[in-house]
Amino acid sequence: MRALLQRVSEAKVTVEGEVTGQIGVGLVVFLGIGRADTKAQAERVAQKVIQLRVFPDGAGKMNLSLGDVSGELLIVSQFTLYADVRKGNRPSYSEAAKPEVAQELYEYFVGLCRERGFRVQTGTFQAQMQVQLLNDGPVTIMYDSES
Repeated sequence: MRALLQRVSEAKVTVEGEVTGQIGVGLVVFLGIGRADTKAQAERVAQKVIQLRVFPDGAGKMNLSLGDVSGELLIVSQFTLYADVRKGNRPSYSEAAKPEVAQELYEYFVGLCRERGFRVQTGTFQAQMQVQLLNDGPVTIMYDSES
């Protein structure tokens, strides 16, 4: 499972002209599900996301977690995080999970974050989405559950 995290001041996702999710201060999580991913990995990634200390404290050091700043989450499915571009010019997505498996794990991940008390907004699984965000810092972190 791969999560590309961006610390934001605000963000929103739009599908067919309709806003499906919008947050203020928090994290945008672009979530890619791999073929071998399990619920255990989703649990590990969710725990990492909510505990990651990437928000500034009073001294300006990244010492605070999402909960410490009462931050929100915008979680967007993104199979392209599993793009393999080692051969040729057209990415291969053979390591990405099949849509039905990916959707189940994506929804499980979203549920885990909500269960922990965070305000969670989402995109629409398998939809063409437009994501607007104001990256704060900028802070962008890639987390791969396999490494």
